[in-house]
Amino acid sequence: MAAPQRGGEYRRFVLLSILLGTQRETWAEHILYSVPEETDKGSFVGNIAKDLGLEPGELEEHGVRIISRGRTQLFALNPRSGSLVTAGRIDREELCAQSARCLVNFNILMDKMNLHPVEVEIIDVNDNAPRFLTEEMTVKITENTAPGVRFPLNEARDPDVGTNSLQSYQLNPNHHFSLVVQTGDDGGKYPELVLERVLDREEEAVHHLLLTASDGGDPPRSQTAHIQVTVVDVNDHAPVFSLPQYQATVPENVPVGTRLLTVHAVDLDEGVNGEVTYSFRKITQKILQLFQLNPHTGELSTLEGLDYEESSYYEMEVQAQDGPGSITRAKVMITILDVNDNAPEVTVTSVSNSVPEDTPTGTVVALFYLQDRDSGKNGEVTCTISENLPFKLERSIDNYYRLMTAKNLDREKCSVYNITLIATDGGTPPLSSETHISMNVADINDNPPTFPQVSYSAYIPENNPRGASVFTVMAHDPDSGKNAQVTYSVTEDIIMGSPLSSYISINSDTGILYALCSFDYEHIRDLQLLVTASDGGDPPLSSNVSLILFMLDQNDNTPEILYPTFPTDGSTGVELAPRSAEPGTLIALIKIYDRDSGENGEVNCRLEGEVPFQIISSSRNSYKLVIDGALDREQTPEYNVTITATDRGRPPLSATTTVILIITD
Repeated sequence: MAAPQRGGEYRRFVLLSILLGTQRETWAEHILYSVPEETDKGSFVGNIAKDLGLEPGELEEHGVRIISRGRTQLFALNPRSGSLVTAGRIDREELCAQSARCLVNFNILMDKMNLHPVEVEIIDVNDNAPRFLTEEMTVKITENTAPGVRFPLNEARDPDVGTNSLQSYQLNPNHHFSLVVQTGDDGGKYPELVLERVLDREEEAVHHLLLTASDGGDPPRSQTAHIQVTVVDVNDHAPVFSLPQYQATVPENVPVGTRLLTVHAVDLDEGVNGEVTYSFRKITQKILQLFQLNPHTGELSTLEGLDYEESSYYEMEVQAQDGPGSITRAKVMITILDVNDNAPEVTVTSVSNSVPEDTPTGTVVALFYLQDRDSGKNGEVTCTISENLPFKLERSIDNYYRLMTAKNLDREKCSVYNITLIATDGGTPPLSSETHISMNVADINDNPPTFPQVSYSAYIPENNPRGASVFTVMAHDPDSGKNAQVTYSVTEDIIMGSPLSSYISINSDTGILYALCSFDYEHIRDLQLLVTASDGGDPPLSSNVSLILFMLDQNDNTPEILYPTFPTDGSTGVELAPRSAEPGTLIALIKIYDRDSGENGEVNCRLEGEVPFQIISSSRNSYKLVIDGALDREQTPEYNVTITATDRGRPPLSATTTVILIITD
């Protein structure tokens, strides 16, 4: 049963909250668990929800997931119970070989940027019996060998550890041999056959023995190997290696079949007794797959490609045996040199695809893991990004890097950043890899709508039709979405006793202003408005602009002759002129009024027909009627004078009046 080594409630650290615009990173202490190997899928490992300070059902809400750095996933999360469980069968020996402790490390990611290191110890169970490399052994002993001589036997190997590993050997009872067990420098147990009595080939040429290897598990496991001892004639000399141990150092990328070294032993006997053959001893199945030893030449070569990242060192024992069976042993040590044959790998653990533009500087927006399977400088990795970006990299623990904001973001200047992470190792030549992250900058309502001008003016011809479009205002908002949706309104006001809304309306979506009435220049000369543009943000932002609508005069008023006035009782207006009056004498003043303005209100006055009078302009729309010649009362006692007033509009409008001038003494 798994038991967490660490308990208690953890404080809840919220590292990334894009919606709130705040992100910070926290690294928690290790969470320690243990679980036996070979347990069923779904077996309980630990209460991860409790150790993260969460309720059992809150794992999904906080986005809790396992980050395993590329390794096969050994554990899983149960979102209902909040437990860490096994994702399948776990084989301790496959993970950690014969290491004293087998620790599996991974991280729990919470709230997108919060890493909690977890360490699970895999407890060994006695699921492996000791195994001999070969279940049949052959030992050759000359019949003149003195009692007490020892003959090394092939040892058994047990991948379990502790008491579950190999503990003892037993030899079946017999009269000629006994067994001793030596403990090597590596802690391994190596059996040796001890000759107790002199052998007689004529009495018994072959002896059959049973060697049993047992572990200390409960219950114990064991395996038995058969030993065939052959008694041979006297052999004067045993093979002798040229070196007590052989060493070779090779790069991991040597071609398959490369000769690494040659072991050599000499036997001074002649004939069959001096013929030496070579073979492996004290070797694992893995070494048998990687290396081959020529039994006749002693050449050690590769059978498969070597991989430094899998193992950097191999130690084995070879033996030289002559014809009669005398054996000599030597150690062989192969050191593998790392070659920069692995490019760095970038694993993006968590990334925020969208970041608000008001995100504070120093906010973590992505978390990724770097690894290089090489070692030394070949495995030292650095990571860089372009310097012209408002982001920076910061190294964290355990080869994790954080991508953080380094400057204030402005979506209106740049709405998306394409960030290239370049991971480079320290090899010669260096290897590198690239990972691309696309980072969108989310809009914040930080810009009010703006008008291109600080004020506007427009002109409306009077007598316009009701509902006519008179002007269009347009504001621009550099934000996006609802923050950029602009609506328009006009500030209410009172114009000549009436609300402004009775004169003008505005389309809130398009900014088009419409006349709600037909304007009369002679009644209203201009309208002063305040137009407001508001965006759809929350809260909304707005700006104002002033607009003056000027009315354009139309020639819609006929001139009025104020004096001389036309009688309203049907009679004709009468003016008197003395017959003795000199030319230029003022007879009457003519006053004319036109309600229009400009040229439409400028009036010219003239007399109709041939009369001894003329009209002289004295000021705007003001004239004098004066005598232009001699007056003869006896010939013409009175004149009917028609005065016509015409404005300068297009087309012109005019008015007339008739005045009777009586010549008096």
